[in-house]
Amino acid sequence: MGITYIDGTVQGPTGKTSGVTFLVDSGAQYTLLPHDVWTEIELHPKRTQSFRLVDGSPIERSVSECHVTLPQGSGHTPVILGEPGDQQPLLGVVTLKELGLMLNPFNRELQPMQMLL
Repeated sequence: MGITYIDGTVQGPTGKTSGVTFLVDSGAQYTLLPHDVWTEIELHPKRTQSFRLVDGSPIERSVSECHVTLPQGSGHTPVILGEPGDQQPLLGVVTLKELGLMLNPFNRELQPMQMLL
């Protein structure tokens, strides 16, 4: 799988924003914001959820919601609140679906998803 990055902006409930460079991770369910980013935009945990890393090890992280803006669109999405040491912002498939986007594996670009009824 190729590595794809995309610049975006995240906005918290008070209107504060932060620019981030996301690693587009088609294997990740949720978008992850590093600790310094989500504290800057004043997000607060809404719940805790268990996850499994690719090596199978379990972790728990808090989850919240924010507004994400990418060049291809914007919308509200759940996000994992990273802990210190979780440095790379990840853009997961739930956010991609919320924005009606998909990762084209051939050219490694985000493009509109074909909607089926």
